[in-house]
Amino acid sequence: MGILGWGITIAVIVILASLKVVKEYERGVIFFLGRLTGMRGPGLIMVIPVLERMVRVQLRTVTMNIPSQKIITRDNVSIDIAAVAYYHVVDAAKSVVSIEIVHDAVNQISQTTVRNVVGQFTLDQLLSQTSDINAQIRNVSDQHTEPGGVQVTAVEIKDIFLPENMQRAMAKEAEAERERRAKIVAAEGELQASEKLGQAADVIAAHPVALQLRTLQTMAEISVEKNSTIIFPAQFMTSLKEVIDTVKADMQK
Repeated sequence: MGILGWGITIAVIVILASLKVVKEYERGVIFFLGRLTGMRGPGLIMVIPVLERMVRVQLRTVTMNIPSQKIITRDNVSIDIAAVAYYHVVDAAKSVVSIEIVHDAVNQISQTTVRNVVGQFTLDQLLSQTSDINAQIRNVSDQHTEPGGVQVTAVEIKDIFLPENMQRAMAKEAEAERERRAKIVAAEGELQASEKLGQAADVIAAHPVALQLRTLQTMAEISVEKNSTIIFPAQFMTSLKEVIDTVKADMQK
């Protein structure tokens, strides 16, 4: 093989070595002799060997678990909180130049922000205003990462672990609240029942026949089942008393 053949072979090897494929969700940040020259991709690009160096940067959203950490709330309750953060690179060149390891940087700033923000709220606020607290954590985290070309899109509190004594106290509080509501409902029912009974008594007092009809209806309901119940209607007792009084009057004569 002559010099020309060797030259062609070397040229082909250099060209093949310089060809790079950048995926749709990636960008290639190019450094020429250590100086940033721009971004390339996606698709097939060429990087000059030795003179240029390419750093691949993913633009897809990354899901990052924030490990559980102990936090003291504003009302001095010690809790463990685990969260999850979502972020993506919006400026590949800036993220490579400004941040050494994007994932570690976002992880550390997210942990610190979760601890600082949650510590400003009480336990009741943490349980009832979780969405607002998540938004505040995201805003603070994004303020730190945005100058580096990284955007934190969401931070969600995933798990809240309470001490056992606090769980028991909250369970007692919830039970007491349920008992309070049950007593109120029962009292309201008694009040409504007494009002209806009062109205019924007024109707019966105005219409004596209604009492007899009610007595007959009660007797009909009792007689449906087989039993040995003996019923003495109020009218019967009145009549019996009149008979006794009449007998006594006759005997005195």
